[in-house]
Amino acid sequence: MHLSLWTEAKSTLRLSFPIILGELAQMALHIIDTAMVGALGYKQLAAGALVLAVLNIPFVIGIGMTISVSQLVSMSHGRKDAQKVSHYFYNGFWLCAVTAVVISLALVLGKNVLFHLKQDPEVAALAVPFLELMGWSVIPMLLFMSLKQFTDGLERTRTAMVISLVALPVNIFINWLLIFGNWGFPRLELPGAGWGTLITRSLMFFTLGAVILWHPLFRRYIIVRKNQWKLRLKTIKELLHIGVPSSLQVGMEGGAFAVSGIIIGTIGATEQAAHQIALSCASFTFMVSMGLAQGSSIRVSNAYGGRNSLKITAIGKSTLITALLYGTLCAAIFISFRNILPVAFNENTSVIRMAALLLIYAAVFQISDATQAIAAGLLRGIKDVKVPTLLIGIAYWIVGIPVGYVLAFNTSLGASGIWIGFIAGLSCSSLFLCYRFLRMAKKV
Repeated sequence: MHLSLWTEAKSTLRLSFPIILGELAQMALHIIDTAMVGALGYKQLAAGALVLAVLNIPFVIGIGMTISVSQLVSMSHGRKDAQKVSHYFYNGFWLCAVTAVVISLALVLGKNVLFHLKQDPEVAALAVPFLELMGWSVIPMLLFMSLKQFTDGLERTRTAMVISLVALPVNIFINWLLIFGNWGFPRLELPGAGWGTLITRSLMFFTLGAVILWHPLFRRYIIVRKNQWKLRLKTIKELLHIGVPSSLQVGMEGGAFAVSGIIIGTIGATEQAAHQIALSCASFTFMVSMGLAQGSSIRVSNAYGGRNSLKITAIGKSTLITALLYGTLCAAIFISFRNILPVAFNENTSVIRMAALLLIYAAVFQISDATQAIAAGLLRGIKDVKVPTLLIGIAYWIVGIPVGYVLAFNTSLGASGIWIGFIAGLSCSSLFLCYRFLRMAKKV
């Protein structure tokens, strides 16, 4: 790697590392939930997988909306405009709050849709109360994410990281109490995991909110609230200009995986449980790519404010090379430990065997998954969001899902066919977005 690219890569990694740790902590919460629920039985594991599949599309759309906060805050921060930073923070928070409430109510009121997805009836019945609790937990989580995007946009990435790491043992402890009924608490089983998530996410939101309001690091953005904490339609439109395409981008990607999970559920509970195990592992490695994408996007956004095309290109190329190396490492790990990783989630031999097979497919798409996520983040950094949204839609919904469906139900591949569809969709997305960034960066 050229010296300047190596320097840029180190700077991006330094900014991204706390974001990555925070993302991994959040993903670890999901994996721990999956492992603890899996100890109850494969039906409960399948029910948890069904809920996460249904929850995924609206939840990631909400996450996409929060991205607008970090983008506009980072640009204003690069211009040293504290007044504007505070203004975008306030308007962004309330936009995310409204989004969170709408998503939460839709999930809670629509929970009975689980009985109409052609799933195992027992699995659907187990899933309904879990979906209701997870639906309510969307509100504190998206509010936490909006605050996190604010601190990340200011390049204060350690703040949310510390809170996310502390939340990990808290969530495990609450799960241990409520899933299994320890220390005299009721044995709630799957709903216990829902309560654990709701309580932990609420604590995370209130803690980060208190830090922002009272810590000296953020005082300069709080003391101007009388002038800047006003809702303005123009500002909301600016946030939506980035937030809506970003929501569609992550929604189409997350939605593709969610729909695939529901499709696999129609094949059988064993396949769905195996899919959830393999997807949990792949999602965990993806969190590093997401952290790199956010860090590089923040740095590119600052460079974009100064119209420094050479720096934008250097940041982009260095991060994409980093993603290439990281994806290769993850692929090697998945192939080497494919028979060991599933054992941590379930003891059913059929589920373990199927999950080990799916992890091979997960290994294949590690490089394309990492590079496409980072390329999308880089494009957001230069405010190029509309065309990439279209390209992502084509990659997942014109290529990935149809290929997976045809292979799953018109050949003997079954669940493996869906995962081959993942490979096709992610590969197209990576090629489209990397080419787009390298071309657009020259025009800045």
